[in-house]
Amino acid sequence: MAERFVLINDHVRRNALAAVNSAPVGFTVAVAEPKRSTDQNAKFHAICTDIANSHASVWAGKKRNADEWKVLLVSAHTKATAGEVEFVPGLEGEFVNIRESTSRMSVGRAASLITYAIAFCDEHGVVLKETTKHGFIREAANDRRSA
Repeated sequence: MAERFVLINDHVRRNALAAVNSAPVGFTVAVAEPKRSTDQNAKFHAICTDIANSHASVWAGKKRNADEWKVLLVSAHTKATAGEVEFVPGLEGEFVNIRESTSRMSVGRAASLITYAIAFCDEHGVVLKETTKHGFIREAANDRRSA
């Protein structure tokens, strides 16, 4: 059985150390930044849905769905934040963007992606209906975008 400790105080830190000290040979230990939260994931997906349902949904001559907007936003965010964007030939000769995984993003990185996506919406006049409906953005903040 795997144990997970969020190091929020000295008591939890001592419990984590005790677990490490009593772990059998061959077990592994990882200490890492927390990954993006479920709320961050839901908020980002709501933003992608809002873009896909908006007047700005057409990109490269075609209406794009929320999954395609996710790829576009993650790739653009990586480029905008000086990350590496790499295109490689795919297995069938197509080109593939080897992009950052949102499930492996830290809380801070996911927050940056969400900020980038909201800025894109602001710049393109996308009203965040789903994002607001699910409680991720207050109505008053969204009213400025629809004005």
